[in-house]
Amino acid sequence: MTSEMRALSVHLLTATGAVFAMLAMLAAVQENWPVMFLWLVVAFAVDGIDGPLARKYDVRTNAPRFDGVLLDLIIDYLTYVFIPAFALFQSGLLPGWTGWFAIIVITFASAMYFADTRMKTTDKSFQGFPGCWNMMVLVMFAIEPGFWVILLLVAALAAAMFLPLKFIHPVRTARWRLVSLPTAIAWTFFAGWAAWVQFDPQSWAHWGLVLTSLYLMGAGIAQQIIPERR
Repeated sequence: MTSEMRALSVHLLTATGAVFAMLAMLAAVQENWPVMFLWLVVAFAVDGIDGPLARKYDVRTNAPRFDGVLLDLIIDYLTYVFIPAFALFQSGLLPGWTGWFAIIVITFASAMYFADTRMKTTDKSFQGFPGCWNMMVLVMFAIEPGFWVILLLVAALAAAMFLPLKFIHPVRTARWRLVSLPTAIAWTFFAGWAAWVQFDPQSWAHWGLVLTSLYLMGAGIAQQIIPERR
């Protein structure tokens, strides 16, 4: 296989995320939340794989016709923002005006964040909460806290998108990657398992989701506080 074909195959892999997004949306319309999240977890896994492959096969040089960054952003908005926001609204976890507040804030703030030219830091982390609403909403489905807890989380994370807070990229952020990458893989496993057992409240996967989510959310801020050893 030529280098051009390898690079094109990476773009095709990324594009499968759009198919998974549609499958997730179809499940969401039917209010089949476990199946919806299973498809979103598959899309999340693809998103974690295609970036390293794109850099390995240098898609910008070998397949320049397609803009991999733009393709990735389009799919990420669907799978990270749009579908999870719809699920949060439609599921009834946020009743009345709270659901409208959440869906408007999530979609509007995320659209602005995805267009922010300063969203990446010098160490390949994110500046501000990177709009991973799929992760937040999945955890909310698993543990089902009160609606005020969810509402406060939505407001806090939306504000955090535009604050000088660092959030790691578990693949690209080199610092603590030996912990961050396995944690992200573990989160993917716990998320898939929780959806597979239809968010059974007795499932041990819920504890795994909470613990891995706390690390992934807080590691970047911890790195801002703890100086790096030279």
